[in-house]
Amino acid sequence: MAVTITVHDVPEAVRDALAARAARDGLSLDGYLRERLVELAARPTVSDALPGIRARARAFPPLDAVRVVRDLDADRR
Repeated sequence: MAVTITVHDVPEAVRDALAARAARDGLSLDGYLRERLVELAARPTVSDALPGIRARARAFPPLDAVRVVRDLDADRR
């Protein structure tokens, strides 16, 4: 079910900039903002993403300069 969201005290220059972007995309301001909000909600926050990033980082040994250079040299041969 869709709901209505009202945002107060948006500076006129911000509204104008967003309306111009909407027009360039062939959308109404309402449609443009809806798409941006859906995209924003789909993206994880940093605090939501950090545990997964840390877990993946622990799964791999740290890189050191000697290993990187050795691997690059091996790829060049």
